[in-house]
Amino acid sequence: MTHPIRIAVQLHPQHAEYADIRDAVLRAEDLGVDAIFNWDHFFPLYGDRDGKHFECWTMLGAWAEQTSRVQIGALVSCNSYRNPDLLADMARTVDHMSGGRLVLGIGAGWFRKDYEEFGYEFGTAGSRIADLAAAMPRITARLAAGNPAPTRKIPVMIGGGGERKTLRVVAQHADIWHSFGDVETLTRKSAILDDHGTAVGRDASVIERSVEVDAPPAEQAEALVAAGATLFTLGVNGPGYDLSLAEQWVRWRDARAADGPTG
Repeated sequence: MTHPIRIAVQLHPQHAEYADIRDAVLRAEDLGVDAIFNWDHFFPLYGDRDGKHFECWTMLGAWAEQTSRVQIGALVSCNSYRNPDLLADMARTVDHMSGGRLVLGIGAGWFRKDYEEFGYEFGTAGSRIADLAAAMPRITARLAAGNPAPTRKIPVMIGGGGERKTLRVVAQHADIWHSFGDVETLTRKSAILDDHGTAVGRDASVIERSVEVDAPPAEQAEALVAAGATLFTLGVNGPGYDLSLAEQWVRWRDARAADGPTG
């Protein structure tokens, strides 16, 4: 299956006032990105670890009202932080608030400080992945039971690269797989995802491959496209939220669409 080339920014909700984040969302949508993501943590991931930080899903509700075109979502929600049925109902609500533009990003969780400070059981990587696998059918069922129903099938994005367990969950439930690593890692794990798809009876080519990029498109883009990536996300930190690199990727996307894949 062929997926269109898309560009996203992940606005790191740290080290900034909310006014800075609101302004960055406006600028990103005006720039022409396809999606704007945040992340689901309670403390900064780098810089001052006790610095300013804001909560993920409250923010997505505001973004749903602020924006009109871009997809929005978390890259990614931590399954451990919310009852799966609650998360599904939150997603259904933001889906309606945004007019059908939510991406439901979800992962198993990893940031120990979040767990310890907020009283969640950290467990092990294996137990967190098992919890994610158990949550996905509950999320699907709760979305189906909602009244009103979601505006459409909400796309599910699962982040992670565990080859035996996480990628099997991706093969079963995801519309988008967010991967981590270089071109070689993407190529190898994408093939493993295809194998998991075969094992669970699903054509994994329907799953969009998503990657984070951190350099100009001339240095990264075509090799990643050749490896199967079509959704490219740039992480941007506050308070300034410099979108100049994202602008280069948007121009590359548009030039590539105009000239063709080899143009």
